[in-house]
Amino acid sequence: MLHRESLFDRTFAPLRRALFGASESEQPNTELHESGVEKLKQRIDDCLDRRGGEVSARTGAAELGHLYLDLGPEGRRRFLLLLATDYGVDRDRMDAAMVALQALEPDADSGKAERELRAALIARRVALFRQFNALPQGVKFLVDMRAEIISMMREVPELRPLNDDLRELLTSWFDIGFLNLQRITWDAPAALLEKFMAYEAVHEIRSWDDLKNRLDSDRRCFAFFHPRMPDEPLIFVEVALVSGMADNVQELLDLHAPEGDPGKADTAIFYSISNAQAGLAQVSFGDFLIKRVVDELRAELPNLKTFATLSPVPGFRGWLTGMLQETEVSPWELSLDAALVETTGAENGRAALSALLARDDWHRDEGISTAVRAVLEPLAARYLLTEKRGKRALDPVENFHLSNGARLERINWLGDTSRNGLDGAAGLMVNYLYKLADIEQNHEAYRGRGKITAAAAVRKLLKT
Repeated sequence: MLHRESLFDRTFAPLRRALFGASESEQPNTELHESGVEKLKQRIDDCLDRRGGEVSARTGAAELGHLYLDLGPEGRRRFLLLLATDYGVDRDRMDAAMVALQALEPDADSGKAERELRAALIARRVALFRQFNALPQGVKFLVDMRAEIISMMREVPELRPLNDDLRELLTSWFDIGFLNLQRITWDAPAALLEKFMAYEAVHEIRSWDDLKNRLDSDRRCFAFFHPRMPDEPLIFVEVALVSGMADNVQELLDLHAPEGDPGKADTAIFYSISNAQAGLAQVSFGDFLIKRVVDELRAELPNLKTFATLSPVPGFRGWLTGMLQETEVSPWELSLDAALVETTGAENGRAALSALLARDDWHRDEGISTAVRAVLEPLAARYLLTEKRGKRALDPVENFHLSNGARLERINWLGDTSRNGLDGAAGLMVNYLYKLADIEQNHEAYRGRGKITAAAAVRKLLKT
C-alpha cells in the first residue's frame, strides 16, 4: 500500500477535512457524505485535467490514494462507484472522433484521426490509474483496489466496467516477460516464508515442518515478482523432483518419506501453482509461465527428462452434481453395480452415486471404490475433453495448462484423498505433460482452434 509517512501527508489533511467533514481534532466520517462525493469529483477532475501541471497531478493522485485508504467500506464503495459511473468513455469526444474519421477523403492520411479515436475509446478513469502507477507502491495499490472491486461486484454489478478497465491495464503490466523468477529456499526472509504459507491455495501448508519439507533438497519452490512490487510474490510454483510420474499428492507431501537425490531424479512434478494476489485474478501472465520454470530447472538439473503436473480438477464435482440432476438415463448409470444401488436404497444409479459420494469414507471401501471408479473416470474424461466455455476448457486448471502448451496425459484415481480433494473432484487428480518439443504446437492448437491435446489412454476412457 501507499506509505502513510510521505511528503504528501502534509497536503492530505485539508483534503480529508473537506471531504470527510471533520476538523483536525475530530475523528473523520470515513464513509463520504454527499457533499464529500462532490468535492472528491472535483479533485479527480483536477487530476485528470492536470491543472497545475504534471507534479500537481501526481500530488493530487497521491492525495486521492491516501483518501481511499482511509475510507471505510461504504466510503470505498462510493469512491469506486463514482469512478465507474462518472469516468467512463467521453462519448462526446468519441462521437466527434468518429465523425472526423468518417469525413476524411478516401486518399487522405487517416493516422491522426485513428489515433484520436483510439484515445477517445479509453475510459477517463484509466488516466487516473496510470497516475497511481507512477507513485511509490502505486502498482500494489491498484492490485489491492481491484481485489476489493472483485469482492464487491456480486452486490454492486455497476463496478464491472471499472474491473474490466483495471484488469486490462494490469494485464499489460504483468506479462511474463516483465516478471522476475526467484527460487525460494529455507534461508529466505521470514516475511516471505510466511507469505508462502499464507498464500498456498492448492495444498495447505499445515506447519513449519511441512514448509521445510516443501523446501528440501528434492523440492523446488519458485516465485514470480514484478519489479514494481519487489516484496510481494505474485505466483508460487512448487515442484517435486522424483523418479517417474507421480499420481498421488499425499505420497508426494508425506513428511516421513525419505529425502530423494535431486541428481538422480528424472521427473519434475509441478504439484502446486498458487496466485498470491487476489487483485490479479483473471490477469494472464502470458502463456509460457511454466516453460520459464522448466528452463530454470533444466539449467540446474540436466538429468531431468520429464516435466509434468499433478493437478486438481476443481470444477469436476460441481459439473458432476449437474449431471446427477439430469432426468434422462445415461449409459454410465448402467455400469454402476446393481448391488451398490440396492445397498444405498436409491431408486436409480444417479441417486446411488450421490449417496455414495456423500459418505466420508466411501473411498476406503475397496468394493465401492472400484465400482465408483468405473463410472467416474469416463465421466472425468468427458468433462476434461468435451466440456468447454467457447473454445476454452471449462475447467480453469485445465485451461491454464493447455494454454501453456501441456498435454492432458493421465487421470489419477484417488490422487488426492484430503477433504478438499474429495469435495472438489471426488479424489481425482490429473497429470498434464509438458513435452518440450510440443509446447508451442500444443499452445497454438489450443489457442487457435480450441484443440485439446490428450494421451490415447485418456481418450480411450470416453469409449468405456
